[in-house]
Amino acid sequence: MTTTDTHCPYCALQCGMRLRRARPGTPAGAPSVEVDERPGFPVNEGALCGKGRTAPAVLARAARLTAPLVRDPRSGELCETSWERALDRVAAGLRESADRHGREAVGVFGGGGLTNEKAYLLGKFARVVLRTPNIDYNGRFCMASAAAAHRAAFGVDRGLPFPLEDVATTGCVILVGANPAETMPPALRYFTRMRAVGGRLIVVDPRRTRTAEHADLHLRPAPGTDLALALGLLHLVIADGRLDEEFIAARTTGFEQARAAAMAHWPERVEQITGVPVPAMREAARLFAAAPTGMVLTARGAEQHSKGTDTVRAWINLCLATGKAGRPGSGYGALTGQGNGQGGREHGQKADQLPGYRSLTDPAARAHVARVWGVDPADLPGPGASAYELLDRAGTAAGVRALLVMGSNPVVSAPHAAHVTERLTALDFLAVSDVVLSETAELADVVLPAAQWAEETGTTTNLEGRVILRQAALPPPDGVRTDLTVLRELAARLGHGQGFPDDPEEVFDELRRASAGGPADYAGITYARVRAENGVFWPCPGTTHPGTPRLFLDRFATADGRARFAAVTHRPAAEEPDADYPLHLTTGRVTAQYQSGAQTRRVPELNAAAPGPFVEVHPRLAERLGVTEGELLSVTSRRGRSLAPARITGTIRPDTVFMPFHWAGPGRANTVTNPALDPESKMPEFKVCAVRVEKAAPAGRERSAAS
Repeated sequence: MTTTDTHCPYCALQCGMRLRRARPGTPAGAPSVEVDERPGFPVNEGALCGKGRTAPAVLARAARLTAPLVRDPRSGELCETSWERALDRVAAGLRESADRHGREAVGVFGGGGLTNEKAYLLGKFARVVLRTPNIDYNGRFCMASAAAAHRAAFGVDRGLPFPLEDVATTGCVILVGANPAETMPPALRYFTRMRAVGGRLIVVDPRRTRTAEHADLHLRPAPGTDLALALGLLHLVIADGRLDEEFIAARTTGFEQARAAAMAHWPERVEQITGVPVPAMREAARLFAAAPTGMVLTARGAEQHSKGTDTVRAWINLCLATGKAGRPGSGYGALTGQGNGQGGREHGQKADQLPGYRSLTDPAARAHVARVWGVDPADLPGPGASAYELLDRAGTAAGVRALLVMGSNPVVSAPHAAHVTERLTALDFLAVSDVVLSETAELADVVLPAAQWAEETGTTTNLEGRVILRQAALPPPDGVRTDLTVLRELAARLGHGQGFPDDPEEVFDELRRASAGGPADYAGITYARVRAENGVFWPCPGTTHPGTPRLFLDRFATADGRARFAAVTHRPAAEEPDADYPLHLTTGRVTAQYQSGAQTRRVPELNAAAPGPFVEVHPRLAERLGVTEGELLSVTSRRGRSLAPARITGTIRPDTVFMPFHWAGPGRANTVTNPALDPESKMPEFKVCAVRVEKAAPAGRERSAAS
């Protein structure tokens, strides 16, 4: 029976799996492949979560797009059409806006699930064909703050500067705003193995999640106060004489300024800000500093804030002060969320970056990439608007008037989502390339049906910096094309018949040349090596280079080889609770759904496990509201209102409510979230805003808010 070794299409673990052709007798319309374990791939060792096991369900024709759609100007409906007509219409829409309003009136919005080849060619398409600065992607909503902090402290951004296997051998892990037991279940084995050999796990999260249930110590700060907590722990490390002064002197700079900032955050002050008791803080500082090795791992709970970059840098300070960085078994890392969130930001999808993680404002970087592309460096546009800024201005005189969206669903995933929907509706032209008819695609003038993970070959880069290869197991159905083919055809219609191949290996070979010598150097990585070696870690500057599983062991990637402390200080969230909006809202994921849910909400098994939105409320808050389990609640912020049933649980703080963000419609959590941006990373403040919660009133009646 034919089998194909490949990888899961969902989270950044990029778990290995094996696909085999479906058995004879499979019902008509069902997926033609089934999932088997692939125990030889080291990240997951054969284990898969429910999303991975059911991934082929979205390959079924009934779950997906199978023909291009064009909006009929008379009826306003999306109607099936030919590929030729659809592509002609997209090219015309982009060209007309550029001719009428200038090149900056055209934009591209990509996705963290696109392969490296697609991300690379999409960036090239924007800058060479459209010659617009306006390209960004939904990874800006995922990894931007951790990436900015990583670059500032260490000189380069790779989510984990060590392989996941190192987690199992370290002495202590502080896990901040991360819930891998639900968001990437196969990764939990590494924390379990660590504890089995005496390592300690500290979880920082306002909710008692499934991950927190495994912790030796659970700290529950109020949402938006992780920065203060990190500073308080560093204060205790300094005050208790637990610094690694030799490491600080030999391998870092900026400690004295960081010390002064931390000493202004004494434990009692931090307890007032965070709600974490001083004894618990002292125990956390002791456990981490006393361990021979240790790691701090952050995720979106710490990063999706208007001060997310400073928050991550404060946690990095704790690693540096205790000598737990740049050494085997130690370091800071970010648990990347999206499947190719790492590679997607390395090769040109971000507004300010060129392939190889090069800066768009660096003349040498521009010259190198321009040579590979065969263009004049002066013709490459400069940096454009970040993701939310691009969406916020769409359809206005100051923003883009035509937009191509590839593999993203901002109508559900962006903050202040009702406003984003209005802006997309105001565009002169919107084209969407996607696997399914997402909520964003429903607004489009043209929808292009894209091939999926099992139907096309391409690389992604997982959270460890391991470049892996998804291999096609079957052809896409009639009527469906790959995104690479779409870009080739659009480029040709817009006057660029060369330079946009749709063979993924040919694209990857060009990517290798474009990245050569850059911070994310893929020059020595080939498809053959990735197949033979279970992936290759970047940087890998030559084909005889072994790759780099562990960064920073000899020096950090800064000009002088030293890591940088940051003199950061706590500041409140952009929006704190008040008399009108007295509660914190925080958002996140559930095990059975993924990101905006555009694909997972089409899988019956996953919908049975997580059928819809909900609002977690503490029993004391439920009592004040007079609400019982399952009753409909209204969650209102200054931006709008969401409606979802109550889920009463003692695992959340009494001053906080939680909503998952996977659903559209009345239960859309991002209707109420705050688009306030981190000034450095441009990350929106998804993880905390002020809300009012009340029982959903019958028509014409009002209910009093919880206070």
